[in-house]
Amino acid sequence: MKATGIVRRIDDLGRIVVPKEIRRTLRIREGDPLEIYTNREGEILLKKYSPVGELGEFASSYAQALSQTVSSLVCITDRDDVIAAAGSGKKDVEGQQLSSQMQALIEKRGTFAVTEENGMLPITAKEQRLDYKGAVVSSIVCNGDCQGAVVILEKIGESGPLETFKLLAAAASNFLGRTMEQ
Repeated sequence: MKATGIVRRIDDLGRIVVPKEIRRTLRIREGDPLEIYTNREGEILLKKYSPVGELGEFASSYAQALSQTVSSLVCITDRDDVIAAAGSGKKDVEGQQLSSQMQALIEKRGTFAVTEENGMLPITAKEQRLDYKGAVVSSIVCNGDCQGAVVILEKIGESGPLETFKLLAAAASNFLGRTMEQ
C-alpha cells in the first residue's frame, strides 16, 4: 500500500470522505459501490465493486461462446474495464481500461452500432488500431443500473451483419443483466 498523506476524521454517523483527488484517480463516481475489506493488522481496504467482474469465469465462457458463433472479437466490460474477451485481438483489449468515449456510450443504456462512417470510437484508453470496421455495443443493465456492456467488433474485409450483431449483443447483455440480478 502507498501512503497518501491525507488524514480524515470519521463523523458522528461513522462516515469518512474519500478525497476528490483519490476518487478522480481511481475513477470512483458518486453512487459507485465499494467493497470493504479488513485484515489482521487492523487495516480497512476499500475496493470498487464490479458486479460484472464477479461473473469472472462465466463472463469469459460466455464471451468465448459468442465469439465462436459470430467469428469476431467479443468483449464483456464493466463500467471501467474489459472484464473478458474472446476472439482474434483478445490480448490487445482484455484487462484494459475503457476509453472515456466507450464509457459514455455504455452509460446511454442501449444497443448501438458504431462504424467508421459514424465515427468509430476507441474501445480502450490506450487504443492501438484494431483491424475492425465496426462495433456493436449493448449496455448491461442490472437492477436499473448500468453495469457494463457486451461489445462485438466487426472485422475489416468481412461483411458482417451489424443488425444481427445488435440482436446478439442485446440478448447477451439482457441475459448477463438478469444473471446478476439473481
